[in-house]
Amino acid sequence: MIYGIGTDICDLRRLRATLTRRGERFAEKVLGPAEIEVFRSRRAKVEARGVSYLATRFSAKEAFSKAIGMGMRMPMTWRACEILNQPGGKPAIRLHGALAEWFEARGLRAHVSVTDETDYAATFVVVEQINTP
Repeated sequence: MIYGIGTDICDLRRLRATLTRRGERFAEKVLGPAEIEVFRSRRAKVEARGVSYLATRFSAKEAFSKAIGMGMRMPMTWRACEILNQPGGKPAIRLHGALAEWFEARGLRAHVSVTDETDYAATFVVVEQINTP
């Protein structure tokens, strides 16, 4: 059964301007421990790849927070939700701490799709209830 659906679009130009203004502090606020490593690696090779990565993760977390119906309030936090690629490249959501416990207690599973172009990143998240708590 569908529990919730969320979508988000992020303007890469706006995110790039935020990075210029605030530096890596913005990325450190939004990205979890595994994500920040990928961000730094991609950004070191090609700045635009790092920005795109950050934008897709920002967008995915916004979409996920909408799909679970709580927005950015506890237990949903930026760093408690990570969007990591599986070995084949498929993005998957990894949750930590209180958010993971909240999600598991409700018998939920999330599916995420991300895309980016020159100026935009977009995400679609479907959360399903796989068993009744």
